[in-house]
Amino acid sequence: MSPALRWFFAGRSISLIGSFMSPVALAFGVLELTGSAAWLSAVTASALVPMVATMLLGGAVADRYRRDTVLVLTSLGAGLAQTGVAVLLLTDRHPALLLPFSALNGVFQGLTTPTLRGILANLTSGPGLQRAGSLLAAAGNIARIGGPAAAGLLTAAAGGGWAIAADAASFLLAAACFARMRLPRLEPRPADLREGWTWFRSHRWFWSVTLAFAVFNAANMGFWQILGPVIANTTIGAAAWGLVLSARGAGALLSSVVLVRVPLMSRPMRPALSSMTVATLPLILLGAGAGTVGLAAASLLAGAAAEFFTVTWQTVTNTLIPERLLSRVGAHDEFWSTASSPAGQLAAPLLAATFGTAVVAITGGAIAAAAMLLTASIPAFRAIKIGRDPG
Repeated sequence: MSPALRWFFAGRSISLIGSFMSPVALAFGVLELTGSAAWLSAVTASALVPMVATMLLGGAVADRYRRDTVLVLTSLGAGLAQTGVAVLLLTDRHPALLLPFSALNGVFQGLTTPTLRGILANLTSGPGLQRAGSLLAAAGNIARIGGPAAAGLLTAAAGGGWAIAADAASFLLAAACFARMRLPRLEPRPADLREGWTWFRSHRWFWSVTLAFAVFNAANMGFWQILGPVIANTTIGAAAWGLVLSARGAGALLSSVVLVRVPLMSRPMRPALSSMTVATLPLILLGAGAGTVGLAAASLLAGAAAEFFTVTWQTVTNTLIPERLLSRVGAHDEFWSTASSPAGQLAAPLLAATFGTAVVAITGGAIAAAAMLLTASIPAFRAIKIGRDPG
């Protein structure tokens, strides 16, 4: 592992510890402050909408300038924004004041995401891509296990503001690590947004996956992020909900550890997409009234399946997309697949009030599973082989 990759590994791992604490802390912090699912939906969407809106710009920035510099600046900005959120929660301010800080954090995350999609190609190549991606995933999944559980316990004991403060500190520490990466200097290079779009729309295998995840993120993740804490707040509680989320991390960790040593099959996309149906089980069981043990078991399986897809997708895209286009094409993938998430988050409380939380949760999971299976059945995916662009 090169020195630059080691510093990236350290910085990314540190930031993820705080990032996996943040959703639990923010959700229960807002619910404690307002008791309202609508306010939770508004605060969550206020970060997600700016994040999605800035992704395409972030792709152009990351393909034009040094990606380590971009990560330093965005991590500093995110740390300051989360500090503002922590102060507001700790001082019991009106929830409307959370919205601009959440939006600012969303902007920095929107600029960060495309950078992360492209930086591995600057740090390693060939067989090292899957190995590096799996190692990073393993570290992230350790954070995914400990972060939500720690946030749940800390939130139950002292309030969500302190867990958000830990997230802010993690961003600042990550910025210090990224500053030590020292990637080779490069001259600013052209980064036409249209070039990324042209590659994106001309490769059916790529945009088909993006479309499937647009459905998945709205119907599964959007509902889970809102209905999950709301239901848990009146049933299993914050600490148990943190354990459920940590179980997902445990499943993802097991999957990533296996993938560090076991090479992917030569044609991995259809199995990877099909496995994503398992990732809808937690939402379906949540609607069915499952308890902590059932939800944790489903989350364990969901985490393993999702990590298999993530490592597969990262390896395939880093292999088949030209390095100079990685962030711009990745930005389109992130943009179109997550643009639907705010709609799912905002619709969740309205649909639940009309049809009931159980019906909405079960239906959302079923729709997401169907989107994955239909996409996996597209004949074009048979041609996708690692090392060869199917067009």
